[in-house]
Amino acid sequence: MEFSRRPLFVLSCRVGKHPTMPSRTSHLEFSRSQILSFRRRVGSLDERLPAGPQSLRRAAWAGLQDSMPRAALLSIHSRVAGASSASWEHSSLVQLWGPRFSAYVVAAEDLPIFSLGRLPENALSRRRANDAAARLHAFLEGRRMPFGKAGHAMGVQPNSLRYAAPTGTVVLRWDGARQPVVWTAPAPDMDPRHARNELARRYLHIFGPATAAAFAKWAGIRPAEARVAFDALAGALTPVLTPVGDAWILASDVAAFRCQSGPAAPARLLPSGDTYYLFWGADRELLVPEAKRRAALWTTRVWPGALLVGGEIAGVWRRSAAAVSIEAWRRLSSANGRQSRPRRCRCRCQI
Repeated sequence: MEFSRRPLFVLSCRVGKHPTMPSRTSHLEFSRSQILSFRRRVGSLDERLPAGPQSLRRAAWAGLQDSMPRAALLSIHSRVAGASSASWEHSSLVQLWGPRFSAYVVAAEDLPIFSLGRLPENALSRRRANDAAARLHAFLEGRRMPFGKAGHAMGVQPNSLRYAAPTGTVVLRWDGARQPVVWTAPAPDMDPRHARNELARRYLHIFGPATAAAFAKWAGIRPAEARVAFDALAGALTPVLTPVGDAWILASDVAAFRCQSGPAAPARLLPSGDTYYLFWGADRELLVPEAKRRAALWTTRVWPGALLVGGEIAGVWRRSAAAVSIEAWRRLSSANGRQSRPRRCRCRCQI
């Protein structure tokens, strides 16, 4: 299976008839505002995409984490117009154990990228993945089964079945209420290194500016494997300076970073683990400068959702059954210009 190096979508803006690309030895410098504006635009958070399979694929360009019940659905709702409670089950999408062995929703045609792109280079680790996949395939014999039941019947720890996911032969369905149901599929026809390079390319496009170390953390792969992928993309990368240090972006994204940002969406409720704030280390400082607020968003346990208002994370939210509680960190303005004090509120809704 071959994937074009040309992106599915390209941000356009007026930057002059013949924009000048920086040299490989120069460092462009981008401000916090430019970086966050770019990330919101490529993440379709400023303006929702029209309904349809291509929009779902674009919303899931770097995957949609689904570790919390229906988190991927809420991420889709923040990015695609007309999303319904069944959007996550669209025939163009599939679930798998993706980056960091977390549950992810991705476009079905992109499954090789999010599986083989994480297949270990280490011989022992790769053998473990292939052996787990082969044993599961032989046991299931075409059946679908809750992974806990399958693991116990095979005499293995059920969580060990996740090691088979990077082979691209294990897919799942998790509705959030019960154990994920797993089954096997034919092995994708794609070179694992090509898959990893494409995974790195997508990471840079959605999370950039970024480093190989940050890519390794997000993907759940060895730092050395991440560095090899970045080296393979060297001709397509541009070094940049950010408020939190040196990093890389795709050269094809330089013009979009320079774009003057349009209006940000009034508000979005981003679920726990949403792509927009799926960061670690210094990258969190860029997104949320105040240490106190970072501690409230990236907790030591389950992360709350993020309240995105006017392009800035302005609070957190949590859901318990049909009750949603929102904690705003600052005064919020209504459509008529009136401001409310920072406060907590609760409401009931159907998700």
